[in-house]
Amino acid sequence: MNTFNGRFYSILIISYYTGYVVLGIALLMILPILTAVGLQEWNPFWDFIITMAISIILGFSLIIIGKETRLNKNFVQWKHGFVVASLSWIILMFLCAIPYLLSGHVNSILDACFDVMSGFTTTGMVLTQDLDHISLSLNMWRHMITFIGGQGMIVLALTFLLKETGGAYIFYVGEAKDIELVPNVKGTARIIWKISLVYLVIGTAALWIDGMVIGLSPLSAFFNGLFIFASSWSTGGFAPYSQNIMYYHSFSYEIITMIFFILGSLNFGLHHAVFSGNKKELLKNIETQSFFITSFLASALAVLWLARTDVYADAVSIFRRVVYNVLSAHTTTGFGSIYARQFALEWGDFGILVMIIVMLIGGSACSTAGGFKGLRIGIVFKSIFTDVKRLLSSERNVKVFRFHHIKDQILTDGLVKASALIIICYLITFASGTLIGTFCGYPLASAAFEAASITGNVGLSIGITTPDMPAILKIYDIIAMYLGRLEFLSVFALIGFIIGGLKKCLTKQ
Repeated sequence: MNTFNGRFYSILIISYYTGYVVLGIALLMILPILTAVGLQEWNPFWDFIITMAISIILGFSLIIIGKETRLNKNFVQWKHGFVVASLSWIILMFLCAIPYLLSGHVNSILDACFDVMSGFTTTGMVLTQDLDHISLSLNMWRHMITFIGGQGMIVLALTFLLKETGGAYIFYVGEAKDIELVPNVKGTARIIWKISLVYLVIGTAALWIDGMVIGLSPLSAFFNGLFIFASSWSTGGFAPYSQNIMYYHSFSYEIITMIFFILGSLNFGLHHAVFSGNKKELLKNIETQSFFITSFLASALAVLWLARTDVYADAVSIFRRVVYNVLSAHTTTGFGSIYARQFALEWGDFGILVMIIVMLIGGSACSTAGGFKGLRIGIVFKSIFTDVKRLLSSERNVKVFRFHHIKDQILTDGLVKASALIIICYLITFASGTLIGTFCGYPLASAAFEAASITGNVGLSIGITTPDMPAILKIYDIIAMYLGRLEFLSVFALIGFIIGGLKKCLTKQ
């Protein structure tokens, strides 16, 4: 039964679902609130109470505005899913920035929004000041944001708060995830969260034990293990201390994080296949083939280049300082085992170029990683080989070319075009960031490194991202992180929806 009146029913649908997303994230603030109570951090406690109250009021208000949607769910279209995803991210960026702002550890609301968007998009760039002395509850919130952002907060909120999820796939795709592990989205979302929670237990336990071995107290080792796992698995790059992963001075800690950020950068469908007993998928999948080839080549080139310069004394040092950073960049994690300026001062132009390439390529589709994604690189390269084969074969011999990604799929022109378009969008964003960086006075190589890190949602910095950098660059970086994480289409849908709405208003007048 249609109870919508008027031409603007889309606004009611978007308001209704956006309200549930806001409400879902508001409820998650219970965890930092409980942490603050347990540790008697009373200032952060009130910061989160205020933020949670504002978020709940806003969430319920949006649901009430769009309440007619409950009777008209068959009106929900693809455009609504994309707009809800992109709009929710903007609203949540402002709401989740409130605890940062009230903590006094950021210079402005712009810096707070930057850090929140960096967390949600699993980028890992930081403008928060005096990171080593922020409260544990705010640190928990930082790492919760990146963990939730990596798995998909829209689907989390809508799947667990709404009883009827028949149209949930629309919102699921809107958040740049499109794999169906089982026939319904609710089941798929639960599998994704089960996989993540299993790794959460294993990863936190491993880092907790290792933390105690390297000298941390049991309580400190637990929280550090929990936070570092959240960043590793989500390929986020946040760390509780300003020295990032170098704080721990531990080879074993680096190895454990490396294992989990590589696992986190792989497709959830691949994890599900392996857990279901299909281990051959790991070798047959075009995406893992692409990832391991580019990882090996990039690591080898960086090692050969830096071995010539004698910057690092031995093989262990090269592995910890070169291979670790290359893999951290390729998986878009952003953990850094050297200081930011060392990239500019020690790695040289070739080393920086290798890092830029792997940061732009990124990890796997439908994972927690950013960048072009190995799947798209694999599809584009496969299409080049197939075109060459077509040219060399007889015109009468019509061949159908396939590739393997979870299942055998036909390589169609539409798929190649869609992959190429997304890659082009990333390249335009990267070029724009480099242009603005050089306009602001930074050297070309440094501007390109930082732009690639932001565009690919990586988080490694060459020293540009600081609280003192120009506001225009902060704003651009927020937009670039947002575009890169949602893979452009949802944001384009939101812009189109706003322009379309304005045209309707003008036409009516």
